[in-house]
Amino acid sequence: MSTAISPTAYNYKVVRQFAIMTVVWGILGMGLGVFIASQLVWPELNLGLEWTTFGRLRPLHTNLVIFAFGGCALFGTSYYVVQRTCQTRLISDALAAFTFWGWQAVIIGAIITLPLGYTTTKEYAELEWPLAILLAIVWVVYGIVFFGTITKRKTKHIYVGNWFYGAFIIVTAMLHIVNHASLPVSFFKSYSAYAGATDAMIQWWYGHNAVGFFLTTGFLGMMYYFVPKQAERPIYSYRLSIVHFWALITLYIWAGPHHLHYTALPDWAQSLGMAMSIILLAPSWGGMINGMMTLSGAWHKLRTDPILRFLVVSLAFYGMSTFEGPMMAIKTVNSLSHYTDWTIGHVHAGALGWVAMISIGAMYHMIPRIYGQKQMYSTSLINTHFWLATIGTVLYIASMWVNGITQGLMWRAINDDGTLTYSFVEALQASHPGFIVRAIGGAIFASGMLFMAYNVFRTVRASNPVEAEAASKIAVVGAH
Repeated sequence: MSTAISPTAYNYKVVRQFAIMTVVWGILGMGLGVFIASQLVWPELNLGLEWTTFGRLRPLHTNLVIFAFGGCALFGTSYYVVQRTCQTRLISDALAAFTFWGWQAVIIGAIITLPLGYTTTKEYAELEWPLAILLAIVWVVYGIVFFGTITKRKTKHIYVGNWFYGAFIIVTAMLHIVNHASLPVSFFKSYSAYAGATDAMIQWWYGHNAVGFFLTTGFLGMMYYFVPKQAERPIYSYRLSIVHFWALITLYIWAGPHHLHYTALPDWAQSLGMAMSIILLAPSWGGMINGMMTLSGAWHKLRTDPILRFLVVSLAFYGMSTFEGPMMAIKTVNSLSHYTDWTIGHVHAGALGWVAMISIGAMYHMIPRIYGQKQMYSTSLINTHFWLATIGTVLYIASMWVNGITQGLMWRAINDDGTLTYSFVEALQASHPGFIVRAIGGAIFASGMLFMAYNVFRTVRASNPVEAEAASKIAVVGAH
């Protein structure tokens, strides 16, 4: 192990800002998710207003949890990790501050425009062109800050976590800019530059890779730093992490067409998307196994360390959802699962089980360090949060699996004379108990974020500005 002492003070201010907003947006985004899940149980919760209908609020929920909660977690941890592993300060404090305030401006724009019905209608790309342009500018500046910091690093080696963060930044920019190409006709209305099946193909090339690069590759960068750090063990196989990286970014970009089985998309494109999705299982599980095996000799720590528990259980959900995804991409399975709640269950196995839990674990590891504290205010509160998150996730996804398979079987059941056995309303009635369990599971998960907020509040309040600033000047031990 080499040791390099650097007097450089890291820029922890922007990391602290993103960390706090991760918690704030997590509560708001997940709380809104519980509200719209409840609307499916009690439709009166639409309140009879156009702005509060499921159709208006659902895209706001996805934008808040993906780009506000997940995005702030990615910005914050990537700025933290790139400084620590490169042993140098961010290349520009002003540009880093711009990415924070610019990103919050995009989110506020979403909160205003989506309930008003201003939308491109494209999944995960609903923001109209003025906000899409602002998002692109913020993202390009983010890339400048991240890669600029790597170019002035004090270490010879670029740690593998930064490879994942770097790929996620580059590919997300490409996906966003290409998919958002549009023809504005007014300040809040535009039409896609593409048409028909081409538009659908480009949207799902973007849509699946919003999952593949924003919600997977970026969070794998998080995993490769915070799991070894919290376990106090080196990554199980550095060679496997490099193979994992190249295999993942080579394959993921091809998987989009599996969202368009049995549509107007050419059959060869559907089959190619299916094949690539199935092959994708190998690098996905390679990364999951690499993270899990890092705990070799440290499994006993799970008994007493709820932060490590968050990180390890997130890897288990990552492994499960990356098995389920390729399976659902198979055309015969997809013919049952598509358009049903099974898809919703799969998404949330990844979103709650993988993305949220690794983010929460990373925040619990990082927040005391950026505020000059030895640990979080309360370990028992972290433990409570862990069980609420785990139980909530299991209830959510199990109810959606049952609902999805029920819906798929009912929709395609036919009588001897070729007529449908069940009406759509009958399938909806059969889904009602699952909707109730889903709302309860989501509420349990979201309640855990309130425990986190209190824990973070007490941790931050216990620090003082001098301690927090001193934390960024602590000598760097290069053990990466």
